[in-house]
Amino acid sequence: MTHRVYLHPLPVRFWHWVNAAGFVLMILTGLQIRYVGVIDVVSFHTAVVAHNWIGFVLIANYFVWLIFYLVSDKKSNYLQPRDLRKFFAESIAQVQYYAYGMFVGMREPHHITPYDKFNPLQVSMYQAVMVLLVPVQFYTGLLLWDLKRFAGQVDFFGGVRVIDSVHVLIFIFFVFYIIAHPYLGTLGPTRTSQYKAMLTGYDEVEEETETA
Repeated sequence: MTHRVYLHPLPVRFWHWVNAAGFVLMILTGLQIRYVGVIDVVSFHTAVVAHNWIGFVLIANYFVWLIFYLVSDKKSNYLQPRDLRKFFAESIAQVQYYAYGMFVGMREPHHITPYDKFNPLQVSMYQAVMVLLVPVQFYTGLLLWDLKRFAGQVDFFGGVRVIDSVHVLIFIFFVFYIIAHPYLGTLGPTRTSQYKAMLTGYDEVEEETETA
């Protein structure tokens, strides 16, 4: 049995869809910039201008996410439990579920609530992405946006090649992330339930989560 739970408040849904569209456009314009002469969908100049402006929109959008979770009581969704043994045990159970259990009809080991909607693997991944990789990508992007203005910081970190390499490596990670994320979104009670939840805010969760 499942029932509807309000998991995704409006600011989170707004941030999610702007972020999703923005990152797809950043990947496409980034590919055009990187492979100019090989990919010629738009001009190099147009790709650079679009890449820069979309980047600024995503930076502003990041602060929508950050401020919401800093001031709301939903920040617990991104915090790991203090009991590390329990965290590791639940992580192993989640790995077993993804590797085997979900293919043979086993029940999802993590029970979702509005204050604990991510399983341990998701918590670790989202912490790495949202607290480390996204800020570093924005920062390196800003440095590359105006090398003259930020020349001192660029030199401090080893020069343009170092900054560009970090930016491109994280870009590659996000390419794979954008591919994997839509697939993982199909692993709810139905293939479309998690997509609908990110539109309406309401998700179908197991009955036990009501008292979790």
